[in-house]
Amino acid sequence: MVHLKAIRNIPHATLAAVVSEDPVKLSGDLSAIAGNLGGPGEKMDFSNVAQYTRIEDCLNDKNVDAVDLCLPTHLHESATTAALRAGKHVLVEKPMALDGEQCARMIAEAEKAGKVLMVAQVLRFFPAYLALRDALPSLGSVRGALFRRRCAGPAWAKWLASKEKSGGGVFDLVIHDTDQCIQHFGLPESVSATGYEDLAGGIDVMESQLYYANGMVATVSGGWHHPKAYPFSMEYTVVCDGGTVEYSSAGRPPALYRANGEHEELRTEEKDGYQAEIEYFLDCAAENRQPAICSPRDSAAAVRLTKLLSEARARNGEKIKCQL
Repeated sequence: MVHLKAIRNIPHATLAAVVSEDPVKLSGDLSAIAGNLGGPGEKMDFSNVAQYTRIEDCLNDKNVDAVDLCLPTHLHESATTAALRAGKHVLVEKPMALDGEQCARMIAEAEKAGKVLMVAQVLRFFPAYLALRDALPSLGSVRGALFRRRCAGPAWAKWLASKEKSGGGVFDLVIHDTDQCIQHFGLPESVSATGYEDLAGGIDVMESQLYYANGMVATVSGGWHHPKAYPFSMEYTVVCDGGTVEYSSAGRPPALYRANGEHEELRTEEKDGYQAEIEYFLDCAAENRQPAICSPRDSAAAVRLTKLLSEARARNGEKIKCQL
């Protein structure tokens, strides 16, 4: 629903088809949709849009140039492969897949097809996180970082509670922040993690450390808390030689606290991150240009790193090498 709302605000995007096994959703009635972000569900007009119950039929539609896959994670590889082989450009929701091998096969299929493959790591387009990206180059060496993201265990989609289908809360949430670390700092030399997992109870939490060659340590923290009541929140703090950049979704906009004692709120563009993400993908597809801002290789690295953090958590704080 969030993607559909973004697409209808993009002038050069035409929604050609929708696919769902649910006849209610296929009719345009998305009023029962829920999630962390994006507001309440609503009814949409699909009267001029082709409606399919099978993705295969959609991929045979010559009016479709590109597909936007908002599917459970365990279906990402098969749907992406089918779409690429059908000659479509692909935007697939995060996480890219459940392991590095699946990601590698998806990238190989895109290269073979000569089509654009992009993963919807939307934080790379969120204004508050763009402010961090734009501030860092002028602040010198990074000395420490914290990225945190939490929400209630999702009661609105049963597949998310299956580790074999979703990867759990770590893959659902924390992968956003591992991707931020890859974007800004690259891959660490080693990692450690602690936490607790009870997917049946809606709890999947982790506190992890990413250790870099220059001595910098990034902490990535969060996951699912008790279902229904617990509020969504996200935040970051990045300490550099030239100052500290900080943001919290709980009412604290991105700000820079400079080493000389000055403080300033950072400029952010008032643009929906989902719309910016999809616009960028469509521009890349139209020009058959690879998505440098959000490359599938970075997204694959985020999957491999997140999986490594999950393995580190199982070893209860043991420091392990990051050999990805």
